[in-house]
Amino acid sequence: MSKQKLMAIDGNSILNRAFYGLPELLTTSDGIYTNGIYVFLNIMHKFIEEENPEYICVAFDLKAPTFRHNKYEGYKANRKGMPEELRVQVPLLKEVLDAMNIKRLEMEGFEADDILGSVSLCAEKKGLEVILVTGDRDAFQLIGPSTRLKLPRTRGGKTEVEEYDYNKIVEVYGIKPEQFVDVKALAGDTSDNIPGVPGIGEKTALALIKEYNNLENLYNSLDSIKKKGLREKLETFKEQAFLSRELALIERNMPSLCDIEELKRVEIDREKTYEIFKRLEFRSFIDKFGLNDVQIQNTVELNVKIAKNASELESLKNNILKSRKVCIYHLIDKTGSFSQKLAAIAISPVEDEAWYLDFTNNIDEDEFFRQFKDVLEDGNIKKYGHDLKNFIVYLNNRGIDFNGLAFDTMIGAYIINPSKETYTISELAQEYLNLSVKAVEELAGKGKSFTLFKDMQPDVLSKTVGVYPHVISKVSRKIDSLLKENNQERLYYDIELPLVRTLADMEYYGFKVNVDALVEFSKELQEKIDVVTKEIYTLAGEEFNINSPKQLGVILFEKLGLPIIKKTKTGYSTDAEVLEELSDRHEIVEKILEYRQLVKLKSTYAEGLLAVINPYTGKIHSSFNQTVTATGRISSTEPNLQNIPIKLEMGRKIRKVFIPSDENYLLLDADYSQIELRVLAHITNDENMINAFLNNEDIHTSTAASVFGIPKEEVTPLMRSRAKAVNFGIVYGIGDFSLAKDLKISRKEARAYIDGYLDRYPNVKKYMHDIVEEGKEKGFVTTMFMRRRYLPELKSRNFNIRSFGERVAMNTPIQGSAADIIKIAMVKVHGELKKRKLKSRLILQVHDELIVETFKDEKEEVEKILLEGMQNAVSLKVPLVVEIKSGSNWYETK
Repeated sequence: MSKQKLMAIDGNSILNRAFYGLPELLTTSDGIYTNGIYVFLNIMHKFIEEENPEYICVAFDLKAPTFRHNKYEGYKANRKGMPEELRVQVPLLKEVLDAMNIKRLEMEGFEADDILGSVSLCAEKKGLEVILVTGDRDAFQLIGPSTRLKLPRTRGGKTEVEEYDYNKIVEVYGIKPEQFVDVKALAGDTSDNIPGVPGIGEKTALALIKEYNNLENLYNSLDSIKKKGLREKLETFKEQAFLSRELALIERNMPSLCDIEELKRVEIDREKTYEIFKRLEFRSFIDKFGLNDVQIQNTVELNVKIAKNASELESLKNNILKSRKVCIYHLIDKTGSFSQKLAAIAISPVEDEAWYLDFTNNIDEDEFFRQFKDVLEDGNIKKYGHDLKNFIVYLNNRGIDFNGLAFDTMIGAYIINPSKETYTISELAQEYLNLSVKAVEELAGKGKSFTLFKDMQPDVLSKTVGVYPHVISKVSRKIDSLLKENNQERLYYDIELPLVRTLADMEYYGFKVNVDALVEFSKELQEKIDVVTKEIYTLAGEEFNINSPKQLGVILFEKLGLPIIKKTKTGYSTDAEVLEELSDRHEIVEKILEYRQLVKLKSTYAEGLLAVINPYTGKIHSSFNQTVTATGRISSTEPNLQNIPIKLEMGRKIRKVFIPSDENYLLLDADYSQIELRVLAHITNDENMINAFLNNEDIHTSTAASVFGIPKEEVTPLMRSRAKAVNFGIVYGIGDFSLAKDLKISRKEARAYIDGYLDRYPNVKKYMHDIVEEGKEKGFVTTMFMRRRYLPELKSRNFNIRSFGERVAMNTPIQGSAADIIKIAMVKVHGELKKRKLKSRLILQVHDELIVETFKDEKEEVEKILLEGMQNAVSLKVPLVVEIKSGSNWYETK
C-alpha cells in the first residue's frame, strides 16, 4: 500500500519566482496586480494534479525579525525590499488559499524554511511521503528517504521543474543532503548575507565536506590541509564558519506544527473561490477548478418560449410592437467558406419574457424574415444586442436595412476595459451581473460549427441561449451607468455605436479584385524572386536554402565573416533586426532582405488574397474589428487590408489589383495630412507648432530649420528626413538610442536632434512629462474623447516595463485621438452617403485614409462629403487637412 503524501509549499519563495518568471504585469481591469498569484496557482495546481497529496500547506515568512537576525545583525541585510507590485499580491494570495481551504502556516521569529523543515520531519515520523515545493536550494538539507524536493523555474510564463530525492543529491553532489548546511557554512550565501569563509566558494566547500564529512572533522584536521592559503583562511574565520552554519541550519523542532491532521486536504469553498477568481479576472481558473456552475442560471427567473410556428412568431412580433424595444442574441453558422446561415435567435421583447427561435429545427428562416423585416428596419424600435455588426452584415445580405441600434454590449464592455482579449456574453454576465451562464461555445464544442445544434434538444439550447437577451438588457444598463461615470457617453453613443453600422456596411460592400491581374502579379513576383535568388547564390559563391536560418547563418557568419550580432539556442540569429544591422556590411544582406519581402508578398498577398476572394461577389470582404486594439484603432482581418506594404514598389503594386465594382465607378482616396502631429499641436497647445500649421508651413522643414539653426530655404532633403523621423518619433516616445539606430547616426547626434526639437517645441516637452505623471497618478491616460488606456506598467520597478508604460502614456492621447477622429469622419461620411441615397459607398479605412467607391456621376458631390466630413470631424486649434485623389484602381489614388 502506497504512503499518503504531504505537500508543503514555500509561499514567499514560489510567489517571488512566479512574479519574476512572468515579467508582464498582469492586472485586473481596475489595476490589481495578479501575475505572481496567477503563476503561483498554475504551479500549485500542476503539482497537486501530479501528486494528489492527502495533506497540503503553504508556509509564509512574517515581517518580524527571526532568531537568525538576533544572532547576526547582518543577516539578509543586503536584501532589497519587495517591489510594491509584488507586495500587494501577498495578502491576495493568502485570501485565495483561505478560500481554497489550504492551510497557511506562519510564525513570528521563524522563516518559511523552518516551517517546512518542522512539518516535513513530523510528517516523516508519522509515515508520510513529503513533497517540498520551493525555489530555494537551501532546502536540500531537508531531503530524506521519505522527502523529496521540487524546484520550479518559471521563464516567460513557462514553468520547468527540477526534482531531487536522496539518491539524486548523492549522485549529483557526492554528499548527503544533511551535509549541505556545512557546505553553506564555508561558502556562505550572498543572497542571505551569510558570511561563510571569505575566499572559499561552493566548489571548494563541497570538496572539503566530501573529504572531511562535517565542519567539526574539518577543523580537527586542519593540519592535514596542504594548501597554506586555504588553511589560513579556515583558521582566521573559524568562528564565522560556525556562526554561518547556525544561520544556514533550518530549524526542524517546532512541536506546535506537528498536528498533521490540520493539514488534511479538503474541498475548496466553491463560492468564495469563485468570487475571488472572478474579482481577480482568472477566468481560466474558474474553468480549471470547475467553478462555472457555482452560480447556476436558475437564479434567472425567465420564461423562455420556443417558437414553433407562424402564429407564435406573430405573437412575438406583436409584443415587440407594443414594447418598442427588443433585445436580440443571434447565432450565425458558417456553412461554407463564403456562405452563412442563421442558426438561432433569442429575442426578449420585455424584461421577463424571452423567445428562442431555432432555424435548424423548428422555424423557417424565410418566414421569420417575411414577418420581421419591418421590425428590423424600423428605427423607432430600439434594438439591444451583442456583437451586432455580424448580424447587420447578415441582414444586408438578406436585403434588410437594419435600423434602431440602441446598444451593443460588446462595444460597451470594450470602452470600459479595452485591454481584454474577449468580450463574450458569458464573460459579461459574470463580470457585470455576478451571474454564471453557459457559453454557447461550451455546448457546441470550441470552434465547432453551430450545425451541431441539429442534434441537440431545443429546450437545452433555449435554456442557455434564451437567457442571453436577459443578460444583454441587464448588462447594457450597468455599462451605461459606467459610461456616464467615466464621462464616456459621447465616445460610445456618438462614435463607437454608430460605427457598428458603418463597419457592417463596409464589410458587406467589400472591395473588388481583378483576379487576372492578381494572378499575373503573382507570376511577376516569382520572376523577381528567381532573379534575386540567383544574385544571392552568386554573392554567396554557392547555392543553399535561403529560407533556412541555419544554412544562411553559415554563409553570412562563417563563409563571409560578417560580425555575429546575436545567437539563438540553435545557432546564429538571422532575424530582420540582425539583417538590418548588417545591411551596410555586404551586398548580399540587402538582397536577402529583398528576397524575404518578395516571398512574403507572394505568399501573404498574391496567393493569400486569391484564397479569400468571395466567388459569389468577386470581392474581398475583410472583417473590421472594433474591440481588438487598446488604442482604439480599427483592425482588419481575413485579410488584413491595413497592412499591405508600401515601402517596396512591388508592395505598392498590389494595390493595382483593387478596382471598383464596375465601369460606372471609380475610387476616391481621402487621406488626412499629418493628423497625429496636428493632434499633438492641439493637445500640447504648443505655440510654435500651432503657428507652423496655421501658416501652412511644411512642419518637417520648419523643425529641421530650428533644430539645425539654419534658414528654411537651406534645409536639405536629408535634414528634412531626419527632422521628420524626430517629429513622428516623439509621438511614440522615441529615445536617442532608437533614433540613432533608425537614422544610422551616433547617439550623441540623435540626442542633439531630440534636444533641439524639444527646445523648438517646449510645450511638447512639458506634455511628455505631465502625461506620464498623470498616468501614474490616475492609473490611466485618456484621448480627447475620454477613451482610456490603463497603464499599470508605469508603477513597475522593472526599467524596461516602466519605460514601455511611459512611451504608451505619451503616445495614447495622440494616436488614440487620431483614431477617434477618423472614426467620427467615417460615421459622418457613411451617414451622409446614406442620407442622400447616393450609389457611392465607403468601402475601406486604412489608418488615416478613407476609400469610397464612387459612382462617376456623383464624384464632385462625394468629394465635398469627404472633405466636409473629415475636415469638420472635430474642431482643433489647427486645421485638419485632407488630400483626395481618384483613380481606376487603388494604386492610382496614392
